[in-house]
Amino acid sequence: MAQFTRLQVVQQMQESGMVPLFYHHDINVAKAVLKSCYSGGARLMEFTSRGDFAIETFKELIKFSIAELPGMILGVGSVTDAAAASQYMLFGANFVVTPVFRKDIAVICNRQKVLWSAGCGSLTEIATAEEMGCEIVKLFPGSVYGPGFVKAIKGPQPWTSIMPTGGVSTEESNLRGWFDAGVTCVGMGSQLITKEVLENNSFEKLEQNVKHTLELIKEIRLQLS
Repeated sequence: MAQFTRLQVVQQMQESGMVPLFYHHDINVAKAVLKSCYSGGARLMEFTSRGDFAIETFKELIKFSIAELPGMILGVGSVTDAAAASQYMLFGANFVVTPVFRKDIAVICNRQKVLWSAGCGSLTEIATAEEMGCEIVKLFPGSVYGPGFVKAIKGPQPWTSIMPTGGVSTEESNLRGWFDAGVTCVGMGSQLITKEVLENNSFEKLEQNVKHTLELIKEIRLQLS
């Protein structure tokens, strides 16, 4: 069962403005990544379900999170069907992120009041997901749509909360473009948790990257408010 309510997850996404995301098959590397992000100030993490036996790694990771990292909200991403969502929720996933909108996943998550974020790419998809209870819509792939798409969506639907994923970098100009367009938060994977960090076990560097990015987002938001 999830430790955190969907409202707590939404609030943290709104407050921090960033959801780091990654996958690694080695549980020791996964723990080191999670701890480094936590030490850098992140209180959200999306573990992407992309490899063989990913759920086994997630089970160990969430136990580690509960025991060692108080306040860390760990969820799962790249979920493509309700059965997988149900399995991850059984092992404590606090939120579920999908690359597409699927009604079956919406139903299973709503039943347990677990936050779910659907990958959408049109105003119709976004509106449909919201009608099914989606609090924060994932714009994917973000690099294809860009901040201009977000700004256009926020025109007729100012209530829509958007989290672009894919195409979000740690550069100030990139982040400023997204937040100026009106995003609620950003999902950040390989631009934050880089291949170099994982290959060289540069976890102190990752901690600094996370800290710097969170501070940059806070500064940008203050300037735009």
